[in-house]
Amino acid sequence: MSANNPGSRSGGASFYADLASVLNSDQSHSVILCGNVYDLYEHDGKYLPLIPFLCAKSQTAGIYRLIYELNGPIRVLDEPERLRNAWISWRAGVDFDTLLVKGMQQRKGATDVERLGQEFDNLLIEAIGNPTVALETLRQLTYCSRASHLNGHLLIFIEAADMLLPAGNGDVSSLNDGQLRRISIVQDWFSDPNFMQDGDSVVLIAESRSMIHPRVARLPQVLPVEIAAPTTQDRSKFIENFVRDNQPAPKLWGPPEQVASFAAGLSLHAVRQLLKASCYRGDSMTPADVVAKVEEFIQSQVGEDVIEFKKPSHTLENIVGCTGLKKFIHDELLPRFRSGAEGALSGAAIAGPIGGGKTYLFEAVASEMDAPVLVLKSIRSQWYGQTDVIFERLRRVLEALDKVVIFVDEADTQFGSVGEESHSTERRLTGKIQAMMSDSRLRGRVVWLLMTARIHLLSPDIRRPGRVGDLIIPVLDPVGDDRRDFIRWTIKSVLADPSEQELDRIDQLTLGYSAAAFSSLRSRLKGSQAKSLAELEVIVRDQIEPAIGLTRRYQTLQALVNCTRRSLLPDPNATDAERESWQRELALLEQQGIG
Repeated sequence: MSANNPGSRSGGASFYADLASVLNSDQSHSVILCGNVYDLYEHDGKYLPLIPFLCAKSQTAGIYRLIYELNGPIRVLDEPERLRNAWISWRAGVDFDTLLVKGMQQRKGATDVERLGQEFDNLLIEAIGNPTVALETLRQLTYCSRASHLNGHLLIFIEAADMLLPAGNGDVSSLNDGQLRRISIVQDWFSDPNFMQDGDSVVLIAESRSMIHPRVARLPQVLPVEIAAPTTQDRSKFIENFVRDNQPAPKLWGPPEQVASFAAGLSLHAVRQLLKASCYRGDSMTPADVVAKVEEFIQSQVGEDVIEFKKPSHTLENIVGCTGLKKFIHDELLPRFRSGAEGALSGAAIAGPIGGGKTYLFEAVASEMDAPVLVLKSIRSQWYGQTDVIFERLRRVLEALDKVVIFVDEADTQFGSVGEESHSTERRLTGKIQAMMSDSRLRGRVVWLLMTARIHLLSPDIRRPGRVGDLIIPVLDPVGDDRRDFIRWTIKSVLADPSEQELDRIDQLTLGYSAAAFSSLRSRLKGSQAKSLAELEVIVRDQIEPAIGLTRRYQTLQALVNCTRRSLLPDPNATDAERESWQRELALLEQQGIG
C-alpha cells in the first residue's frame, strides 16, 4: 500500500500515512479507520469524500482494491476479470488455463468457467442490501488470495462498519441473527492466523471504534487509526482553493488565514457550506456568520443535551465583593489562562458552599477570556458504548478549537470516582477526562473550570497537581468590607446612600447570609414598596433562611482544607493547628450525618 508522499502531513495525508504505515509494516491487517470520517480530504488539489479519497491514494501495483458500501455491490477497482478468474480457479481446484481447455472439450451445457464465473458475479450483486453475504464473500476472497490464485494482495474497504457490526449493549443479547452472524464472520476472519500473517488487509470505516461490537473492535490484532479534525492550515488551504476555483468567488472580510482561524472547530464540509452561502447571497461573509456556524456545527456533532455555548454578558466589573479574589484573577489567573502552553494552567476547580456565587463569578472569568465557552451538561448516555462515542466527539471538537473554556457546574456529579465501587463506564469516563486535562497538546488551548460545592467528592486524580489540582479556589461567604459592599448592593433600591449605622443594623439582621441570599433579598426589595429603614427591616426579619446551615458549613470547611493557595484563604496566615481544627470539625459534622 503506497503512502503517496507520506511526508505531506496536511489534510487527509496525515491519517493516510499512519494507515499505510500500519499496513505496510505488518503491524496489523485489520484496521478501524475512525474519527472525522464524514469530511473532505485533499488529493492533488481536489477535495474528495473518504471512500473516493482512499481509492485515489491507494492505487498501487500488486494491490487489488475492493470497496463494500452498505447499499451497493462489492466493487472491484483493479483488474476485476483477473480476480474473477482467480476465484474460478480456486473454486474449481485447478488453474484457469486447464479449466479453459476442459471447457473447450465439453460439447454441451455450461462450462465450469461459465458456471463459476456466474457464481462470482452473483455474489458481488447479492451483496446489495445483504451485508452478511457481502462479508462472507469478502472473507472467501481472502482465502482465494492466500491460495496463490492471485498474484497480489487484497485491500478491502468496508464502509459503515458500525451498522454492519453494531455494539448493541456490549453483549449479544440485543442483536438479531443477521448481526450475530456478521460479528461471528468478522471475528473468525480477523482471528485466523493465516489472515493475520498474509498480505491481505481489511479497513473498517466507522465514526467511533466504540460503535463497533467489542468482539471485533477489542481484538488485540485490530488497530485503530484516527482521522483528526482539520487544522487551521487545512481550513485556510481549503478556503484559498475554493476562492480560486469558484465563480463568483465568496466575499471574505479578511484573508483566508483569518477566516480559517474564526472557523476553528468546523469540518471542511461545514466551511464549504459557509462559502457556498456567501457565493449564493453575493454578500460578504462576517465573523458573526462563522461563529454562529461553529456553534451550530459543534452542537450538532456532540449533541445539544451534551454541551451548549454560553455567552456570559457580565464581566468582573459586575461582581460585587470578592475584592481579593478579583485581584488574584486579574493578576495571576487570567494571564496564565491566556499564556502559551508552557506557563498555562489547564484549569481550576472552584469550591465553596451552595449559594456562594461560584458560577456567577467564574462566568465573568470566562467572559474575560474572549474565547468560546462550552458548558458541559452531561456526557453520560443510557446506551452502552454511547458515552465513549460522545467523549470521542467532544475530544475531537476540543482538539480542533484554538482556544476554548470548558465550564462544568456540579462537577462532582459529572466526574465521579475511579474506585472499584464505581461503574466501569464511570471509571472509564473519569479516566479519559483526567487524561485530557493533563494532555500537553491541549494545555494553553483548553481551560477547564470545574464548579462544585462538594470538592471532596471530585475524583482525587482530577484534584492532583497537573490537572485542576494546580489551583483549587475557595469562594466563600462575604466578610468584612466585601460584606458591606453586598449590603449596599442589596438595599440600594431602598437606601441609595446608607449611613454606617444603617449598614450596621442590616449587617446584624443578615448574619450568615450567602451571596445567593443577598441576591434573593435584593430582588424582593426591588419588588416591594419599601422606602425607609424601618420598612426594610420588616422585610428582612420576615425572610427566613432554609435549614442548610450545617451543610453549608461542611462545604465551607471542605473548600478551606482543599484550597491550594494560602493567599486565597480568608486568613493567609492560618496555622497548621487551625487547619487541623477544620479537619476535626469536619469529622464531627460527618458523625452527625452531614456530608
